[in-house]
This record gives sequence, structure tokens and C-alpha cells, in this order.
Amino acid sequence: MKRGFVRRVGLVVVLAAALTGTGACTVADPSDGSAGDTGAGRAATRADLAALRAAERSTDRADSARVESTTTMGTLMSMTADGTLSWGDGLTGTLTLTCTGGTLADTMRRLGATSMEARYLPDAYYARMGDTFAEQADGKHWIRYAYDDLEDLAGGSGAYLGERMRSTTPNQSVQLLLASGDVREVGEEVVRGERTTHYSGTVDVADLATRDSGLGESRLADLRKQLTGAGVTTETVDLWVNDRNLLVKKVEKSRTATGQLTQTAYYSDYGVRVSVEKPPADDTGDFEELLREHGTTLDGGAS
Repeated sequence: MKRGFVRRVGLVVVLAAALTGTGACTVADPSDGSAGDTGAGRAATRADLAALRAAERSTDRADSARVESTTTMGTLMSMTADGTLSWGDGLTGTLTLTCTGGTLADTMRRLGATSMEARYLPDAYYARMGDTFAEQADGKHWIRYAYDDLEDLAGGSGAYLGERMRSTTPNQSVQLLLASGDVREVGEEVVRGERTTHYSGTVDVADLATRDSGLGESRLADLRKQLTGAGVTTETVDLWVNDRNLLVKKVEKSRTATGQLTQTAYYSDYGVRVSVEKPPADDTGDFEELLREHGTTLDGGAS
């Protein structure tokens, strides 16, 4: 096996998994008709802020949902995700990830498939690769990424990716908007047949607000750490909340060193039962061990 092959494929796959989970630093798709115009709407009232705080609590307590999302990141990737996720006790669930463009799609085509199954478990993330990859990875179709091992990935940015996959939940987008101190109510809109209220705002990472957000200093520090870990300084957040105080849709946008990061996500079937199992052990290779066996390590050096 070529030394850099597994590492190169592994890096883009784990990045895709981190960005297509329940939250990301992302942007609205103008073709959807919902690109957030942060200049629109009126300043939020205390009632609006109370409604958002209720949405944050209700979405968090729901514990699980069906997630559909589209994500783009500069020229690196364009990807869709569809599946169910639970966040009641760490992030768990299964998503089908489909690469639709970018260099990641080119890499996946060379592996013989542009879709893969992603399983999120409390200790690790698993990706189901194609037969072409298995031929170069000792016959293993599944790659296991232990979250703790990701700390050494990609010059230290893996710690951020691992934390994203372990702790990101849908209500985090609501927390971000509350912390922005720049909340506006855009108005009532129908999203996939549901009546919702559309809220919008811009998050300045250096100026996250405690006033009116209902978030403590510890939670604000966690949000600030995650955003700065991704190289984000400002981010636009648009949320659509239904009359049950549940997040129905979110779009986020930001610009990072690798280009504009874009995501639109829809949430439905809150409280759905989520069941996920570890892949067969005899068909699973640990990413770090695969690299070590073939002469390289997570930090890119020779073993």
C-alpha cells in the first residue's frame, strides 16, 4: 500500500464526518430562498429571546432526531448527509454521506464509491469504505477513528475535529445565536409544511455575549474554543423554530482558511429511536494502526 494513501483518504473522511454531523460553521444556500440577510427583520424582543431559550432547552431535551444536511467547504468538498442521530449521552447514530463535488468526491470516485455509511459511537467514529479501499487496507472495509487519537491528526487540528464529533448537538446553533447579542426576528415562514419563526444574527467570536443569552461563562468559553479551533472569527446563523419550540432548520455561514464553509440542515422526527452498533471487528481497521503498519503516523511522520 502506498504510504500516503490511507492517511490522505482518512483525513478527508474524518473531516467530512466532523462537518456533516449536527452542527458546523456554515452558510445558507441562496437557491433555497433562505439565505440569511442579517440586515433584515427587527431587533429581537425579550419575548423572542425567551422563545429562543425555550427552543434551546426543548431541542436539547428531545435527545434525537432525523437529520438531512448539505455541506460545502471551498473546493474541498460538497456533501449531503441523511440519517438519525442521538445526543442524549454523547453523539451516536448513523448517517449516509454522499460526496457530490470537490476534491473529496474525486478521491471517493477513485475508491469506487461516492457514498459511505458513517456510524457515531461514544468512543469512536466508523466509516464504511468501498472494495477498492479494502484491497489496500488489509481487506478491511471499515475504518475506526478513536476520538482520543484524533488529537495528533493534521498538526493538532484533530483535537478540534474529535471534540466536534463528540459534543456537537443541534441546540448548539441556538446557543450561538443567543450568544451573538445580535438576534433579529425575520418573520414567520413555512418550512416543509410547518409554520416557523425565522431568527437571524451574526456571531462575533471575540464578543460572545452573556447578557440575555441565558448561557454561563463556561458554555460561552466552550463555544469560543470550538469556533477559534476552526479558524472562525465571525459566523452568520439563521434558525427556523416551530410552535413546539423545536429547531426545524438552520443555516450557518463563515469563511475559514480553506474557503467558505456552507451548511443547510433540516431536523424532524424528534425523539426517534436511534440504534447503532459497532461494525464487525474482523472487517474493521483502526486508522492509527493502519498508518503505523504501513510506515506513517497520525502526525505525518515515519513510524
